[in-house]
Amino acid sequence: MREPSQQDEERGEERLLAFEVPLDAAGVRLDRFLAERPEAIDAHLSRTRIKALIEAGCLAIGGCAVSDASHRLIGGERLSLSVPPAAPAAPRGEPIVLNIVFEDAHLIVIDKPAGLVVHPAHGHQTGTLVNALIAHCGDSLSGIGGVKKPGVVHRLDKDTSGLLVAAKTDAAHEGLSRLFEDHGRKLHLVREYKAFVWGAPERRHGVIEAPIGRHAAHRQKMAVAARGRAAVTHWKVSEEYGVVALVVCRLETGRTHQIRVHMAHIGHPLIGDPAYGAGFKTKTRLLAPPARLLVEGLGRQALHAATLGFEHPATGERLLFESPLPADLAALREALKEM
Repeated sequence: MREPSQQDEERGEERLLAFEVPLDAAGVRLDRFLAERPEAIDAHLSRTRIKALIEAGCLAIGGCAVSDASHRLIGGERLSLSVPPAAPAAPRGEPIVLNIVFEDAHLIVIDKPAGLVVHPAHGHQTGTLVNALIAHCGDSLSGIGGVKKPGVVHRLDKDTSGLLVAAKTDAAHEGLSRLFEDHGRKLHLVREYKAFVWGAPERRHGVIEAPIGRHAAHRQKMAVAARGRAAVTHWKVSEEYGVVALVVCRLETGRTHQIRVHMAHIGHPLIGDPAYGAGFKTKTRLLAPPARLLVEGLGRQALHAATLGFEHPATGERLLFESPLPADLAALREALKEM
């Protein structure tokens, strides 16, 4: 069986991978054995992807198809795995300028501006971060689940700025997904956000443990709910400016609108938050004119994903990225410091 060539990959042709099972691999699961082979690693195939290929009939042992990923090897077999070309991504690539903080063959870290939607959805089919990543990464996307698309494992709200990581390969996507599902409990993950909130908390730091679910009356909003999903936010005051404070929030979970909901829950909603802080608009009267004008013209919640640290899923290297406050929030901070 011929080995796949670089020309095959460039033309998007099916790749054929051949393996010889050593005798000491007797008793090992088929999908596990394949996932640990250098050939599969070089092809950016995760164990999840390999299992799907086996179940789809793409694996043969001695020329006979085997569709059970849990099949136990006996040693000495010859395996062949057919890997179809990744299908084109459903969203189209668009030439949108990105602030790239880090990129290699496995993943890409972006400093997202406020106003950029992450995923195509109803009302935002184009002009999203995913559209931009498809255009930027091009052929370097090896396929997430068999489709040439970036693997976004965590999201930022449209009007939240800051750091976000996306996988370029199936194996990196699997590793990052496992990392973010762990939320830093056992695996290395750091996510810190800077938020400008109304009011000065009485304590300098604290932990909010309150489950979050859909709002009972307003389905587009989230709320603290007894039957919601567990959510934990660690917060500490960084700076105080009278009726406003800059807090640093560290996430232990990753629920939708978590920081926005939790800070509003303890009586300190984010400045500019139209969903959870609308009732605090009158407090702008207490600000000095320069700060008041900046708050009124902000047009978004004052939230920035400032720090992102994680263990690289392929190399094991610990990476740490920090993003300064964007221009609108930096200007707000300076105006508040002058009060």
